[in-house]
Amino acid sequence: MRRESRIAGLALASLGVASVLVLMAWGDGTSADALTSRTPAPSSVALAVLGDSNSHSYQDYVWFPAASNERGGTRRARTFQWTEVLARMRGQELDLGPWKKWGRPGVVARAREFLGMDGGRAPKKEDYLFNFANSGASCKNLMGGRFRQAPRLVELMDRSPERWKNGVVVIRIGLNNWQGLLDVQAQDPNSAQSQAAIDYCSEQIGDAIALIRKSHPTTHILLVGIGNEADDPGNFERWQSVSESANIRSALDRFNGEIRRLAETSPGVAFFDDSAWFRQLWGARDAQGKPDYRTVDVGAGIRVTNTVGDDPHNALLEDRHAGLVWNALWAQALVERLREAFQLPLTPIANDELAQFLQPLVKP
Repeated sequence: MRRESRIAGLALASLGVASVLVLMAWGDGTSADALTSRTPAPSSVALAVLGDSNSHSYQDYVWFPAASNERGGTRRARTFQWTEVLARMRGQELDLGPWKKWGRPGVVARAREFLGMDGGRAPKKEDYLFNFANSGASCKNLMGGRFRQAPRLVELMDRSPERWKNGVVVIRIGLNNWQGLLDVQAQDPNSAQSQAAIDYCSEQIGDAIALIRKSHPTTHILLVGIGNEADDPGNFERWQSVSESANIRSALDRFNGEIRRLAETSPGVAFFDDSAWFRQLWGARDAQGKPDYRTVDVGAGIRVTNTVGDDPHNALLEDRHAGLVWNALWAQALVERLREAFQLPLTPIANDELAQFLQPLVKP
């Protein structure tokens, strides 16, 4: 019996050693040291992203293979997410890092960290080096879980601290914690469930700010609020009353108000009001809670309505992610906000330049 126990113990020990060796040898697709040693354009500003599917690049064919229309829709090759627009329009001024297939499965990254090794980015995806956003992420993924974004981004930033002295981290997350609560909010904007989501997300975002600040005290941080999901065309038939519409707006204002408060009470942190940006362009429901949206004229004959479809004249794609024009307009507004909040030396994206960029992309 003792001999069998020893054999079993040796087998388990061998398995453990083998597992450690596998984790040590599990590549991430490239060398982070080699990537961070790349020389960026002179005077460019490093830009990193923490977030969810609103910031996960559409041209990622690792996480979303070619057979999938989940990202970018049927015109995927010409439908860009906002970081992809920035890289094309202001790539010499904003450095998102090289476009690479990089990262590991979340469980592998977590196991490596448990053993004292670096986790790298998780999940593995094809994206800009400094973009740690991944589809499906919620506030818990900022600091914890297998896709913990902020600690792994900071680990990467620590490899080239000079680059981040005047760099920017955009944190755009929270919608996946919020959008499932709209029926509750429509009845009670002060519900316990909504307050719990507000408290949790603000705590996680606050912890991410503190973590970045600990080793990169001068890096700028931009917090992005969340939009009103009642403006999604898929929800037009719902919440069509004065009280329901007002309650949803009130609850959303409380969430965004807490994120704004975080920004206003933290040095070097600013807030981007996503909901206000949308209202300024497309408008909102009317006083009775009925859809009442404008058409946005971008120029060069490009007009976009708050409708759904993979054709770029719709604001949203079939999968309900932002379409090409939405993302281009959002990138334009982001550049202006970074200039305003942090006095960064960025060239504004003029309306004519934006229309010129979009014109060949919107053609059939």
